[in-house]
Amino acid sequence: MQTEIQNSISLVEAETQKLLDWAIAVEALEATYLDKAQALVRKLGAHYRSDGLTEIGFWTPRLAAEVMHERDIYLEVLTPLTKIDWTSSEQVVQFKCQRINLQQQGEFFWGVVSGMTPGNRHQAGSFYWLRYIDLNEQLKTIRDVLPYSLPYGVFAPAELYDMESLQKERQDLDYFRRTGIQELENIPRVGQPQNNEQLGEPRNILQLHVGTATEEGTLAALTKLYRGIGEKIVSGADLTPAEQNYVGYDAVQLLPTEPTIEYRDEYSPESEFFSFLEADEEGTVKVELTKPSTQDWGYDVPIIGSSATNPALMETLRPDEVIDFVSTLHNFPGGGIQLILDLVYGHADNQSELLLSRQFLKGPNMYGQDLNHQLPIIRGILLEMQRRKINTGADGIRVDGGQDFRFFSPLTGKIEQDDAYLLAMSNVVQEIGGYRRLLFTIFEDGRPWPEEGWEEKSRYRELIELMPESYQWGPLIFAHNTPALKGFWERKWSRVKEVMYQGESWITGCGNHDTVRRGNQIPLDATIDWNLGQTHSEVLQNAYDNPAVSLWVYGFSPGLPMDFINALMHAPWMFFRNTDERYGVKVVSEEVGFLHWSITPELYKEPFAFKRLKTLGFKQLQQLQEFGTALNAAMVKQDFNLYEVVEILRSCASTHCIRELNVLKELMRSNMLRYLNRLDEDRLKSFALMFMEDCFDICNVSYYEKYLEQAQTEFNLALRKFRHSHSWLRKNLTTTDRFNKISTDEYTIFYGIRTNPQDPEDKIAMVTHLSGEATEIPLGDFLQLDIEKWEIALATPGLGFHPLDLRNFQLQHSQGILLRSK
Repeated sequence: MQTEIQNSISLVEAETQKLLDWAIAVEALEATYLDKAQALVRKLGAHYRSDGLTEIGFWTPRLAAEVMHERDIYLEVLTPLTKIDWTSSEQVVQFKCQRINLQQQGEFFWGVVSGMTPGNRHQAGSFYWLRYIDLNEQLKTIRDVLPYSLPYGVFAPAELYDMESLQKERQDLDYFRRTGIQELENIPRVGQPQNNEQLGEPRNILQLHVGTATEEGTLAALTKLYRGIGEKIVSGADLTPAEQNYVGYDAVQLLPTEPTIEYRDEYSPESEFFSFLEADEEGTVKVELTKPSTQDWGYDVPIIGSSATNPALMETLRPDEVIDFVSTLHNFPGGGIQLILDLVYGHADNQSELLLSRQFLKGPNMYGQDLNHQLPIIRGILLEMQRRKINTGADGIRVDGGQDFRFFSPLTGKIEQDDAYLLAMSNVVQEIGGYRRLLFTIFEDGRPWPEEGWEEKSRYRELIELMPESYQWGPLIFAHNTPALKGFWERKWSRVKEVMYQGESWITGCGNHDTVRRGNQIPLDATIDWNLGQTHSEVLQNAYDNPAVSLWVYGFSPGLPMDFINALMHAPWMFFRNTDERYGVKVVSEEVGFLHWSITPELYKEPFAFKRLKTLGFKQLQQLQEFGTALNAAMVKQDFNLYEVVEILRSCASTHCIRELNVLKELMRSNMLRYLNRLDEDRLKSFALMFMEDCFDICNVSYYEKYLEQAQTEFNLALRKFRHSHSWLRKNLTTTDRFNKISTDEYTIFYGIRTNPQDPEDKIAMVTHLSGEATEIPLGDFLQLDIEKWEIALATPGLGFHPLDLRNFQLQHSQGILLRSK
């Protein structure tokens, strides 16, 4: 049974008055609006105190101007009477429902409450939200914008959690003692020299999507994975090829872990995971709890609750699961692994209109809604949201879409970048166990995106010029890079040179969650580099996990390399979400290239592949590809009008199809006339949902571990170790270094020499074949080397098994060698 409720919920008048007096004193300070807002928002949400009381605060601008009886505005507390099974997919739980009135003070409601149960690893806490009856006699809800725990998603009440005890019990406190300070001044930044033990900047990063990075798709599973690998390393046991892909990194960057939007059958604020069933006169209510099952790549966020972790990524739904993972990384053998969190605070999905006060939103943009960063209270809440998030123990942040932080300046009459806010994000202080740190910062910023011609105009330097200790995503890892195309590296030569001579503060590489997705969108009739493989799938895999590219990036190029686990595992990847009925069909129609680029007939036949769509009759990949192609064409033709799209698709079962499409012959061969004839808007939406959920499943890396080539994983790991032992490579090339290319209609070769600035005798030479036919390499002529004074440091798979005559040898597509001076 859940811990018995001993006391009724009640407002502690004296303590509440102290809280009110404190808020009044803050408002009276001679300080900026932002400074005062940042002080006030520290108290928003629910904070369990060591004396057993709970401080509660809500910002309620929508209620400040409305005249209503105070009893119509109340804190509703729901405390479980029966034990919650956090791993159960569905259960009915009894709650004690109690209501009390908080104290209103302007736009805020405050209170200190007794009787609320704090949550922990083993016990469910009291759930809470603010409720009111509006002037139309409708029940409305104000949710905690800054919760610590949201086990049942953004539309459900938040859970009170004992965060103080959780932080005291974490297993990596010594890590923060070594890397932080207790003083308020001269707070060290991760990655920068410190007087105490230095926590250096990462030399490479592994990007993971929690939902697809393990078979189970949870933080608990990642914790188990890294603990298992760590135990093998300590014992000296051999790692599997799949395990090798997770090690050799200084940092792990998680795709966003903020709670995402949720699937809406209707555009309403009701929760699909926390559903009220019935209530009695004694205040007992039955609630159906459904374990959150949202599947999203992470960037579709409503902002509310971003201080917490997406419950769909947690096996246990407990914040402890996050701390366990962070602690496991920090205690990993060999000095620990840093954690970088990907923060999506530049925009909000349209679903935020159901959850946030209108003051948060400035208006629509291409993602959904622009956030009102300029309003001091909103700015303060967003920075506090980030502070609570990083206090899970992160070492760094990656700021998504820095170019989206814009505002209209009445002084200039122009749209300007809110660089002050971006820099403020970098300067949020983390405090754990009394030790303070500033975090390592990466900005993704492609300004002037989305302005026409932005790819050529983008400098990727604006923020690192303002904050030299930060990093930005460089031009070869930004969203629109497609190395599967023939001649890609020749066309990108100007950007390649930028990387070499000014890229030391750029994130480098070419495989990440955005670029692999873009690879799926290449038109099938484009000029593809077929040297990379015989099928579209092979081409895509070898484009983003390419030995020649990796050798250049890790063994020679400046900057901070980043890899993506799905690319390393040769697992499919795309933009997926099962969280949207309104735009679901549109998104699917734009992602159908995934079926051609990432899915093969052999993979489609696997029992785990596309199980849902197979129940509709799509037994063969060609059938699904044909239907997807028709859907895409019909959506474009009819400007996304679903009624008209359905009519077109139904007509394609006969000779009445639109001119741009052929009759759906593959579907006709499989006798799917019944499916097409019965197609309507609801069935089309159902198809889109099944498509997304099947694609989420097929992207799980665990399915592809058995296909990995050990020679490739060992080579990639050897490159990472080489980078670690040659940390000077991170810096820009100097005047004594050389880098160039030889490019013809048949091939593109990169080559060069670098010298360690601290040791002139320590030199590296590189030659790598990036595109085209095999060619002879007269290395001595290329680099004017005395071959006798050099030896092979690393060679791509297939080259290192036989002695090479370094004076003249042949390189094929995707091959290369790295030399070091003897």
